[in-house]
Amino acid sequence: MPAIDLNSGGKWVNDSTYLTAICLAWGLYGLCHSWLAGSRTKRLLIQRWPALKTRYRLLYNLQAAILALPPLALTWSYPGEPLWHWPAWIAWTTFLIALAGFLWTMRWYDGMDFLGLRQLRQYDTPGDYRETLILSPLHRCVRHPWYSLGLLYLWTRDLNPGWLAAAITITIYLAIGSRLEEQKLVEVFGDAYRRYRARVPGLVPRPWRCLGQHEIKQLSRKDQTEPPRSPAP
Repeated sequence: MPAIDLNSGGKWVNDSTYLTAICLAWGLYGLCHSWLAGSRTKRLLIQRWPALKTRYRLLYNLQAAILALPPLALTWSYPGEPLWHWPAWIAWTTFLIALAGFLWTMRWYDGMDFLGLRQLRQYDTPGDYRETLILSPLHRCVRHPWYSLGLLYLWTRDLNPGWLAAAITITIYLAIGSRLEEQKLVEVFGDAYRRYRARVPGLVPRPWRCLGQHEIKQLSRKDQTEPPRSPAP
């Protein structure tokens, strides 16, 4: 009778449990991230604690960074060997492209506003405030360039089973979470964003669907027929 390798079976159970924990950790992180980003959640929390109005964005960014640490630690600690190896030049090239794209796109954003620091000084917001639909050059070809760049980097690194589980979970979350995020963008920008969404793909760029310069000018502002809205805290 052949010998049964009990350690191998135990290792399979441990691996499956570990990989399930990684998927659940990233899934819960994404669920919490989207829930706190929702307009309804913001309104409910601010109604309960009015002092959050000018601090919400800053606290949201802080919790996003802190809550990412447990799933990252769980993924990094997985001991499995890489399933495949990318050539070093591909890994480094995609990393530099992702980093450069992120920094380049940041030029079209107000960094203080994005971090939530500017809102700390905005105790009163004018009633006629109108948010602007910001379209960087990368937004001409994809609606969520940061997500796309992140996925490019994530899928061009060496992935062991732990990182593969994380990559699959993160990809699914970004596909779903970006749609949820767009519901809020439609609330703010109305038909301008609906037209933009119909014209430009979400996560995977397609050259034949990139916006022209004349279309950018038309979409980079809210429709004047829509009522003004207050900025998000």
